[in-house]
Amino acid sequence: MRPLLLALALLPFAAAQAHDEHQHSLGKHEHGVAQLNVALDGKTLELEVDSPAMNFVGFEHPASSAADQATVAAARIQLGKPLELFVPPVAANCSVTEVELSSPLFGNAKAEDHDDDGDEHEGHQHADINAHYTLTCASPEALASLDLAPLFKRFPATQKLVVQLIGPKGQQGAELTPSNSLLSF
Repeated sequence: MRPLLLALALLPFAAAQAHDEHQHSLGKHEHGVAQLNVALDGKTLELEVDSPAMNFVGFEHPASSAADQATVAAARIQLGKPLELFVPPVAANCSVTEVELSSPLFGNAKAEDHDDDGDEHEGHQHADINAHYTLTCASPEALASLDLAPLFKRFPATQKLVVQLIGPKGQQGAELTPSNSLLSF
């Protein structure tokens, strides 16, 4: 894990605006919900997404059919273009410096066999998709927000992003949805 995001992960998550029934422990595998860590330090903006594969491809089993393989390949291509999913203000002049994607569906991460919801999914393999992006923003002072509407539009099964942010105003928490997709710094 990168130093900025490691610092973020070590801080307790305290989203005052989130209701208790909507708070999720980090790392919990819940379809429709993804975790997003954001850290801005100087000109470096780091984004880390941890999501059930279901949110991005519609399934979690190994992609054995041609249709499933095509779906995984298309999602991987889209996830590899972070500025098409996370839109900073043009004035911030951000560019992508690094993209790392991992998932058992991509063949580079291990699936977990666990039971989150009682007997319903017993023995079911849960596959996550993890994405880490490093951006360089020439004018970070112009980075007042990040628009995630394109991510929700491209991956409609993602209904909520539970966000931890370290930025100019310190640590913040937020819950973003398709109708509330602007992350303010």
